[in-house]
Amino acid sequence: MTLLMISFGERVKQWLMDMGFSNDITSLMRDVTDFILMLIIITAIYYVIKLIGLKILRKITYRTSSTWDDALYNNRVFHKAALLVAPLLFNVLAPYTLTEFPTFLYWALLINRILLVFIAISTINKFLNALYDIYQGFEISKSKPVKGYIQVLKIFLYIIAGIIVISLLFDKSPIYLLGGLGAFSAVLLLIFKDPILGLVAGIQISANDMVRQGDWIVMQKSGADGDVIEISLTTVKVQNWDKSITMVPTYSLVSDSFVNWRGMEESGGRRIKRSLNIDMNSVKFCTPEMLGKYSKIRLLQNYISSKQQELTQFNTENDIDESIMVNGRRQTNIGVFRAYLVEYLKQNPFVNQEMTMLVRQLQPGESGIPIEIYVFSRILDWKPYEDIQSDIFDHILAAVPEFELRVFQNPTGGDFAARFSAAQAQL
Repeated sequence: MTLLMISFGERVKQWLMDMGFSNDITSLMRDVTDFILMLIIITAIYYVIKLIGLKILRKITYRTSSTWDDALYNNRVFHKAALLVAPLLFNVLAPYTLTEFPTFLYWALLINRILLVFIAISTINKFLNALYDIYQGFEISKSKPVKGYIQVLKIFLYIIAGIIVISLLFDKSPIYLLGGLGAFSAVLLLIFKDPILGLVAGIQISANDMVRQGDWIVMQKSGADGDVIEISLTTVKVQNWDKSITMVPTYSLVSDSFVNWRGMEESGGRRIKRSLNIDMNSVKFCTPEMLGKYSKIRLLQNYISSKQQELTQFNTENDIDESIMVNGRRQTNIGVFRAYLVEYLKQNPFVNQEMTMLVRQLQPGESGIPIEIYVFSRILDWKPYEDIQSDIFDHILAAVPEFELRVFQNPTGGDFAARFSAAQAQL
């Protein structure tokens, strides 16, 4: 290509000399024609690569079964690499032109080299993006996020590019400029404080497996309550359940407390912990009639018979006078109710029987006696989980009157109106 340009330039020079132009003018015109010819050749080569080479690459990438080449093409790595051809050819061929215009040639080569640095950095940036997309296709990416490390690498690349550009502008060695960075280290630390904190936090998060992409976290300080969709150098992006996005500083996951629900998801059960309050005035000992009624409940048949046999044996062995209700041991309607809840939960196919199952009384208070249900649902997804929890308590609330118990609730206007009407009727 160089020989072609030299040959063409000499022919132009000879043609102009034959026409009677001076040697100086013919030399100038030769350089100009050589420069124009070089630009035409470079432009032609670039468009051949862009229109033909990239089209061939696209067909190859779409036909292969591997995904890494698709990631390279979709992130436009090949497109950016094609841009390198023009400044590289210009840097090689330009010195053979414009020998009569040394100043213009110097600035043209300088601008071209700076352009080459920016295109090279842009190509590497696209390549890193492609590597990230390829890595995201592996299962390990969920537990070991690397976006923060890639961002740190990009920052270093931009710093190196800036140093190279400055060294080109001032015609100094990059090593000379690197030596002078020590004086600006404090300023650099201040400027890059958040990235440095994010990098350290990212290493701790990855090493201790604190957060993964896809984890459900709750961080009250930041108002985050949802799934982690991205972990980067400086921020963790959380999509809340209302579909809003909360940006949490990466280092705050190390410095502040938060809840990660991954353990719940991996355990195979989601906790149901809810209580209902029983009116204490409705609690009483069971009469034989009540026990006969409860014996007809399928889930309580074995419990009533075995428990009653146990209590009768205890009272007989201790010569208990059963004519007084508080003597000895007796079944209560609230105790039978708790036993019914245990059997009901054991029969529920959506309750994880291998995990903790409790039906317990909590401390009585002004709102009655709390009966707490503490079990784990087999279903982890939010909506089905809420449906299961609601179904359980729908049944419990409907079953309470069958045991001659009442659910406590503060009186409403309707309660006062009913009592007032009843009082008026008695008068």
